[in-house]
Amino acid sequence: MTFDDKDGHDDERDIVLAAWRGEGIEGRAERWDDPAADWAAYDAVVVRSVWDYVGRRDEFLDWARRVESHSRLLNPASVLAGNTDKTYLRDLGLPVVPTHWSSEGLPEWDEYVVKPAISSGARDTIRTTGRAEAVAHAAWLEASGRTPMVQPYLDMVETEGETSLLYFNRRFSHAVRRTPMLSPGKSGADHVRAQLRAPAPDQVELAEKVLAIIPQALLYARIDLVRLPDGTPVVIELELTEPYLFLRYEPRAPRNLARALRELL
Repeated sequence: MTFDDKDGHDDERDIVLAAWRGEGIEGRAERWDDPAADWAAYDAVVVRSVWDYVGRRDEFLDWARRVESHSRLLNPASVLAGNTDKTYLRDLGLPVVPTHWSSEGLPEWDEYVVKPAISSGARDTIRTTGRAEAVAHAAWLEASGRTPMVQPYLDMVETEGETSLLYFNRRFSHAVRRTPMLSPGKSGADHVRAQLRAPAPDQVELAEKVLAIIPQALLYARIDLVRLPDGTPVVIELELTEPYLFLRYEPRAPRNLARALRELL
């Protein structure tokens, strides 16, 4: 299992390793960028909390391809390459949050969220009611060589909530309603705060359509959905690289993940 502990402890790491042991799988945590790590010594390498990849994406993807030549990488390098740049939303072919990909010609929305297409944990993301501020931030991202994503802030995130559906080896495990990350007074750590919830049938239908598009093996997938004002569920993000899995919220979830790994092995 690969991880990054520079920005805070991965509080799911020990849960995962204990669940693996319960299924007869021995594992250990390794830093993905540790030059001393012997990846060929493992039957499989599971990518987990590699939260520092954002500023080193090319290096991270090169590492993933090297590992894949020596061991089974989960999720596969081709999945990581596609999923670490959120421009995949343009090609998903399914309902997604309305997104404008430039600093020019911004739609007239009441409130904006502006973020880079390659990011995690709301890094370099702003929420603003000012169109000029949204344009300026998008232009700043472009000037730094990054693709901006400009989206309307959806009030439904505060009321209906953002729903994350968790799948292990394409089998539904659990779902949570997540704390809105861009609400006043919230910090980056609040992404781990949630409540267990039962997804609605239309949310499950959309999530499974998303999964059906991806041909590669997936140990884990987190599909983040929200409803538009007219009630239509849409995709905010498809998390296939380093998602927080909310394993503490569903007692069966750690074992679900461990069984999925055993199946893929």
